Amino acid sequence: MSRPVLLAVDDDGPVLAAVERDLRDRYAEHYQIVAASSGDQALDLLRRLRLRDDTVALLLVDQRMPGMSGTEFLAASRELYPDARRVLLTAYADTDAAIRAINDADVHHYLLKPWDPPEERLYPVLDDLLETWRRPAPAANLRVVGDRWSAASHALREFLARNLVPYRWLDVETDPQARVLLDAARADAGSLPILVTDDGEVLVDPDLHAVAERIGLQVRAERSAYDLVVVGAGPAGLAAGVYGASEGLSTLVLECNAPGGQAGTTSRIENYLGFPVGLSGADLTLRAREQAIRFGAEILVPAEVAGLRREDPYTLIRLADGTEVSASTLLIASGVNYRTLDVPGAAPLTGTGVYYGAGRAEGVDHAGGRVFVVGGGNSAGQAALFLAQFAASVTLLVRAADLTSTMSSYLIDRIEASDTISLEPRTEVAGVLGERRLEGLRLRSNGTEEREVPANALFVFVGQAPRTSWLEGVVRRDDKGFVLTGGDLGLPPPDWPLEVPPLPLETSVPGVFAAGDVRHGSVKRIASAVGEGAMAVRFAHERLAGR
Repeated sequence: MSRPVLLAVDDDGPVLAAVERDLRDRYAEHYQIVAASSGDQALDLLRRLRLRDDTVALLLVDQRMPGMSGTEFLAASRELYPDARRVLLTAYADTDAAIRAINDADVHHYLLKPWDPPEERLYPVLDDLLETWRRPAPAANLRVVGDRWSAASHALREFLARNLVPYRWLDVETDPQARVLLDAARADAGSLPILVTDDGEVLVDPDLHAVAERIGLQVRAERSAYDLVVVGAGPAGLAAGVYGASEGLSTLVLECNAPGGQAGTTSRIENYLGFPVGLSGADLTLRAREQAIRFGAEILVPAEVAGLRREDPYTLIRLADGTEVSASTLLIASGVNYRTLDVPGAAPLTGTGVYYGAGRAEGVDHAGGRVFVVGGGNSAGQAALFLAQFAASVTLLVRAADLTSTMSSYLIDRIEASDTISLEPRTEVAGVLGERRLEGLRLRSNGTEEREVPANALFVFVGQAPRTSWLEGVVRRDDKGFVLTGGDLGLPPPDWPLEVPPLPLETSVPGVFAAGDVRHGSVKRIASAVGEGAMAVRFAHERLAGR
């Protein structure tokens, strides 16, 4: 098998030669280094590489080329090699060109010329991009045989995708090979979904715990007691895992579905400090997860927490499988879920046309379809932009007159610029139509006017409900279920057993902290969640030192 290709494109001969030289010095052992002197020449080269089934890992392209700019070339190259990492070279800080490239060509990074010395300015960027391009390395050639309109099949696909596990999807209604595998497994359509591994093992309608164990995720704690237990592996929980483990605390992170939380499902995070071209929620999650594990944190997936009890000064966390782990300190970072849509017909079609969150599987399933997104916040805006890459039309439904009070301006600008996305203000969903799958919606406009419209999918991003029912009777919450911490508990807090007041992120139970979206009064931003996760570790040290 031939080596992957690194393609450099620049119309300036000496600059192109310098790029080739630096690429060869660093990457020639593992990659083919190829060059082109114009966008047209480079596109022709990519087409020939495609015919030869060669893989292209990275495109390093100058912006200011005559005939075809770097941004135009990178946008055109996505049809040939959508997974290649795209880097734009600019002669100076051309902000407008960079922004256009980010939005129009899905550029992963831009570099200013000259980049000398390459050891400091070029190689670190390319090393990082190539590392992410190589992920995830398939541990097994997984195949999922299922029904596109089955909630169980959707749950399995979502679990694999959110845990960044590659698989091949075989729809029993449309893929002839699906029937071959069903016959070989001696199963029928009523047994779906079926997971087939590369060694031929067949898991029929498997529970997610069995799937996680088979694909190599850690599903059992190695110890019975930890210095720090973190419930939830969103940005706050993963940050606590990194800082707790790196500072010498035995650290266990429990996650009920997949690391990343709601942030992990975001197609692009564009306002996170230090990433001017943005990054995907999956990429942020993968980096943070690997970082935590490298420092020694254990991350259990799936690990559903069912309850907790106190044996002062320890907290015992009970998992859904009946086992318990003891925590000297506990961080509640279980995050929030999107509130379910409480209208007739929505509940039965969840996972078969009605979705809470938008991933690649849902986008591909509804390619060319008519989809609707409910909600006016940033999550809804990001989902609409992501789904517009697949759907024939995306309709954004909001109760307000416009988006200005609930959505960031950069998202509004991109939505208004999209030919695929339309906005219906002062509109809500009054009902969901369909039997086995979603077929239409009943919409209510201006509070009274109702009409029915055909629809292939509905993506819901309305409100947030904290995942805190497992804290009942132990940790104080507000009337909406968010965890009270610090000064919000009252001064002095009722029944507080210590002489000193609670620390800023400490709950009504000493040594139990809360961070991220689950906390009462939180900012609901990824950066603040990461900061709170790091702060919670600092406060955990303080409580441990005081015992």
